[in-house]
This record gives sequence, structure tokens and C-alpha cells, in this order.
Amino acid sequence: MTTRRNVILGSVGAAAGLGAWWYSQRTPAPVPSTPFKPTADFPNRLRVPGAEGFFGVYDIGQHFTISAKAAQQAIVPGKPATLLVYEIEGEGNKVWRNPVLRLKKGGAVKAKHWNGLPDTSIIHWHGLVVDSNNDGHPHYAVKGGETYEYQFTVPNRAATYWYHPHPHHFTGKQVYLGLAGFFIVEDDDEIALQKALDLKLGETDIPLMLHDRRLDAQGQLVFNPTDEDKADGFLGEQVLVNWTPKPHFEAATRLYRFRLLNASNARMYKLAILNGKEPVEFQVIASDGGLLNTAQKAREIFLSPGERVEVLLDLRLAKVGDALTLASLGFDPMEHEEGPPGTEKKDEKKESKPADKSAHAMHGKADAKAADKGDKKAETKGKPDIPEIGVAMDVMRIHVTSKVAYDRAVPAKLSTVMPTPANCGTARTIYLDHEKMVWRINGQTYTHEATPITVKKGAVEVWEIKNAAASMPHPFHIHGFQYQVLERKGSPEQQKKLAVNAQGLAVTDLGWKDTVLVWPGESVCIAIDFSHDFYGNQVYMIHCHNLEHEDQGMMLNLKIEA
Repeated sequence: MTTRRNVILGSVGAAAGLGAWWYSQRTPAPVPSTPFKPTADFPNRLRVPGAEGFFGVYDIGQHFTISAKAAQQAIVPGKPATLLVYEIEGEGNKVWRNPVLRLKKGGAVKAKHWNGLPDTSIIHWHGLVVDSNNDGHPHYAVKGGETYEYQFTVPNRAATYWYHPHPHHFTGKQVYLGLAGFFIVEDDDEIALQKALDLKLGETDIPLMLHDRRLDAQGQLVFNPTDEDKADGFLGEQVLVNWTPKPHFEAATRLYRFRLLNASNARMYKLAILNGKEPVEFQVIASDGGLLNTAQKAREIFLSPGERVEVLLDLRLAKVGDALTLASLGFDPMEHEEGPPGTEKKDEKKESKPADKSAHAMHGKADAKAADKGDKKAETKGKPDIPEIGVAMDVMRIHVTSKVAYDRAVPAKLSTVMPTPANCGTARTIYLDHEKMVWRINGQTYTHEATPITVKKGAVEVWEIKNAAASMPHPFHIHGFQYQVLERKGSPEQQKKLAVNAQGLAVTDLGWKDTVLVWPGESVCIAIDFSHDFYGNQVYMIHCHNLEHEDQGMMLNLKIEA
């Protein structure tokens, strides 16, 4: 197979010493904050949702128009760049770009999408349960200058969803160049949690969109995938957070909620929050489809493209001046597995480069094994070195800049996730493999007319998603429905060590999901209830959320027969 080189992986991030803390602790009365000076390694203040403008919060009410267009927006401070943005104009000359859309469960969306791009485009509401006319299927993509009307009610429970384009062949390009935004749904459980923990969106409840990008010397985005990139996925040289390079976030001594979205085209992350070199404990409270039954302790989580996870970080015992680092730890990306155990990977035959001396100690045997392969980066003449998937990377610095009184406890019960009654004994097989570097599902690639997977409306099915041993990881996404992960089998050691039950599930597999990572040689069993309230036949999609894989045809139509 054409190879993207395996890499060494190390842990990352340097931060001031900070002890462990937990939720039973209390803080003294408020004291004045100290002047904060950004550090050279994280000089830029994190962009957070405001009332309007770029990344502003837009509360959906009456009919609105959302345009896809090119606009000037600086990524690197002082260097305006051309981005593709979603733009909404409101009363009083207010403008929102790539807004954080917010809506209560049961609310209505009435929107006109105007495509101001040269290519066809359409908006997919990722994770929302809508009929196929409103789902953003490539069939409905409109040409430049044309519009598409959306009208639907949101039945979903509260969660962090998102929206992005879904035209065939152009999804990766349009997302990479800027088109993506959060879609936050609220319900009674969510409002209760906000009140219990004193959370406010944009202040103590922070959406974090992670996306790696390549930037030239002028701060412009670079998107020029090679044939190898199309086969493996297009990677960036640095990770941006909410379109902020090298960001820092100024925090107080209280609890924060971070809504993490992997909006990268292809890069996976093994996320941790580091105190110096050591991961600290945080609590996972939600996955793709919303709140879990109870908060789950964790120190490391994998997050693949399309997935979301929500975490709570408690800073009550921190001191003003302390710092933490949100980082992606090193791991084995398993990008070019050559088959059953015992076969040699092509890259293992090559001489390894010395390890990057700036990387910190690794965490865990699986990471240490991966580190022995050497710290390799892409060597493309005339282009910057691109860190491969699995390379340890600093993502964001969290600086504690003020001390406040905070006396709130995480509720023992967050919500109710009713299990889907099913087992893995009678599963429909969904097989992921490749032929001559063309990635396939059940031996097929996408054609517009074909509906190779058909399900009866109201059926509850179990699917076993099997990834070939000679493969790479695939984030598997289903449109139109949320599902529950029942079991992982044949997982690699780095996934196994994150399991929290006998079925091999990690905390990010709990609750409701719409995207799940499937490693080479692994089988993931999921249960899907295909009940819905929509009239007639519905056609949705299943696909890999590595956007280059999707654009090259690793997706199939899914027909729900009335």
C-alpha cells in the first residue's frame, strides 16, 4: 500500500506544577486577578462565542437565510485570509459568520441556504434526526447562485451537534476552507445542568472546534491534496481551535465545561489535559447525542473526525498563575496495517529518524511501542513538515488568572439514556476495506441512484461494522439516526486500555452516537432504532467521516422503506 509514514509519539505540553483536585473542595473568597501576559508558545486568545460576528451565537427563531460565501477573516492575527463562511444577516446590521446555532428541543428551523460558491453545495445537519429532504444529501446540492429551503422540527435531545457542507466530491475542500459550525440543542436536562453548575455559553461553557490546517506565510489556507492525501486524508501542519492558532484560554478557579468537536478532515486526536507531563482527571458528561446517565472519570480519550465529547474540568484547587495544556498524546495511528499479526509493515523496514528531543515522556506501553518507530514527518519538497496522525501535539493552554468562590456539585444523575433492546447475535455486517487504495463499504463505492442498504421503518437492527485487518482507522457516520454502541471486539491495545466495561467500550462510546471510530481488524457492534415520524420512503447515507475517503466514494445510500 502507498504509505504515510508511521511516527513516534510522545506526550506533550509544558505547564506549571499543579496538584490533583476534585469536586468536594471549596475555594476562599474572591481575590483580585493578576495581569496576564501571553506566552510565546500560546500567544493568541482563544476565540469564544459572542453575541454576533465570527463564531457568534445565533438563537434560531423566525425564518433566516444562511449563505455560503467567501469572506476575509484573519486566522493569524494581522493577516486577513480568505475563508469560506456561513453568514447570517440580522436586524440592526448584525452579521454572524459560522455562527453557533442554538435551539430548544422541539423548535422549528425555517431557513434558506444560498450557495455563493463556484461549486455545488448543501448543508448537512450532522446528528439531527430530520427527513431526507432536510438532511443535506448530495442529491439536493445546489449550484452556485441557487438556493435550497429547509423546514424541519428538531426532536433531538440536548447535545452538541454541528453543520457542514455535504456535496459529493467537494465536502473535504469546503469544510477545510471554512464551512462548519456548532448546532447546540437544549432541553430540560440541559437547562437543569446549566443551573446546577452555573454554566454560561461562551464564558464557562466553551465549544472547542479542533481542526488542523496548513497556512502559508501570508496566513492563507493551503488545500492541495495529492493522490496520497486523497487516499489517506489531508492533514494540516498545526491544530487550530475555533480558528485560533496557538490559543490560550484564561480561566478562574471554578468548574468549566468544554464541548469538543473534531472538525478535521482526517486527523484523529488522543486528547488529555496535562499538568506538566501528567494527564489530570476530568469528567466526561456527554457524547455525540447528548448527556450520559452519569459523569464518567477519564484521563485520555480518542476523538475521530465528526465525533463530539463534552467534559468538565474542575480548577477549584488551582492557584492563580497555574497552567494546563490541552494536548493530543502520541499514539499508533495504524494507518497502513498490512494484515494479520506477524506481517511486517512497510514503514518498519525503513530506518527511523531520531526522536524529537522536545517531546516529553510517553504514557502507556502502547504509546511507548509506537515511539520506537521514530519521529517521522511528511517530507514534501517545498512544503512545511506535516505532523502525521498520532504525533504528540500541544493544542491549547489553559491559564488560571483569577480566583473566585464556587460551590457547586456535579449532579449524581445527568439524564436518562434508555438502552436499545438488542444484542450482537443477529447483526447485519458492514465491511470496510479497500481495493487499490479505493476505500469501500461492503465492496462498493458511492453511486447516486443505488440504495444497497434497505431497512424497514420501525425496525431495530444490530450492525456489526468490521474493518479489514489490512486497513486504516475509519470514523463511521450514519445520517438521520442516533445509535448505541454495544460492543467492541478485536480492538488494538491502545483502545482496550480505555475500556470501562466488559464489552470493551470507552467512555466516548457511551450514550447516543452518530459517529464511531473503527480500528483496523476491529468490529464494532451498534444498535439502531429506525423509527421516525416521516412520511414515505427516506434515503439517508452511511459513510466514513475521513472527508477525503468520503469524497472518493466511501459512502452508500441507506433507504428506509415506509
